[in-house]
Amino acid sequence: MSVVSSVTGPSVPPPTEEVDNRKRLAQYLLIGIGAFLLVSAARVITGAHDIDSAGALRGTIVAAVPIALAGLGGIWSERAGVVNIGLEGMLVLGALGAGYFGYNYGIVAGVLGGMLLGLLGAAVHALATVVFGVDHIVSGVAINIMAPGLAAYLAKSFFSDTPGGGPTQSPPLGKPPALTIDVIAEPAAELADKHWFVVSDLAAAVAAVTREMSVLTLLALVLVVATSWVLWRTAFGLRLRSVGEAPSAAESLGVNVYLYKVIGVVVSGVLAGFGGAYLATVSSSGYQNGMVNGLGYIGLAAMIFGNWRPGLMLAGAALFGYTRTLQLRGGTDSLHALLLVIAVALLAYAVYQFLQGKRTSALITGGFGGVFGVWFLVTDSVPAEFTGMAPYVATLFVLAFFSQSLRPPKADGQIYRKGSAG
Repeated sequence: MSVVSSVTGPSVPPPTEEVDNRKRLAQYLLIGIGAFLLVSAARVITGAHDIDSAGALRGTIVAAVPIALAGLGGIWSERAGVVNIGLEGMLVLGALGAGYFGYNYGIVAGVLGGMLLGLLGAAVHALATVVFGVDHIVSGVAINIMAPGLAAYLAKSFFSDTPGGGPTQSPPLGKPPALTIDVIAEPAAELADKHWFVVSDLAAAVAAVTREMSVLTLLALVLVVATSWVLWRTAFGLRLRSVGEAPSAAESLGVNVYLYKVIGVVVSGVLAGFGGAYLATVSSSGYQNGMVNGLGYIGLAAMIFGNWRPGLMLAGAALFGYTRTLQLRGGTDSLHALLLVIAVALLAYAVYQFLQGKRTSALITGGFGGVFGVWFLVTDSVPAEFTGMAPYVATLFVLAFFSQSLRPPKADGQIYRKGSAG
């Protein structure tokens, strides 16, 4: 009888999640550097210097923050297993709260008031979905329908007789404090104006973040980092994510599933309310009916683009915020230059898919890349009508290409009832 040793050599531990995360981070950094170099090259080739000017990047930050806050709220809710498409309505309530409380009690009260009204909207959603078991989509749609109507009614009551206000808008609000580092911003702006390859693009980015940076923007970035740490580095975050993955298993281990679901939804409403307050205080000078204009839905798209993770969600929000900025700046020349960026990026991705053995997907991706390349070559500018469509086209485009690699929480959107654990 032969004896086979159970030890044939040094054991090799399986890759840990930490190692996988580091590899994924390195991939994202390489993609980001490649995108930056591609945009810089497109700027030099086309002469569309506004494509990444300090003004465009600063506008991108302002446009991206409300989207990111809505997307962050979506992460909290859906990681707890509750779909929250009512973020659009919660943004509306947050903007109204900022308008009312900000006018009457000051800018700090305005931000807190916006968060409070967002919380109230989320409380309704949590009551309907978690407690009464209403379908998540139905509840979210109801909030999105009711919130604008309620906001319009209250705005007429709140602002009709105020100086500078009216039945559809609040009086102008004060601006939150902003930070400017002139010793860095001025030289960076001068260097950006030289339009050198890569160097001026980096200088424009530095100038954008060192001039008139609102403290609310910094707070929003802190919330993104804090969310990532809480949800993935704490016991509380593990329990909350467990109720979004396997609520019955979480219940069998003693987790109060209802409580964690309610917490996730309520936090999502607070964040969306903060996004609405940001719209009313930083993005504009006060509340106006219709000012949200679909940002809640784009925030959900950013969340999906980011695969329900805060860091990637922020990148998606920046992408959508960038297209909105070009729309507001009338950047038809910049959008034309972006056609070249999109064409090259799609063709490069098609090559990657081909090398991975995905030949059908590579053919489709390469076809789209060819279409954008031809569009760039045969035109000198993008029609102004397309500029207004750009944020929504970008949303559909990104979701279409990244849908196959998405991994939502397993129990997301499911109706849960206590005692369902086997």
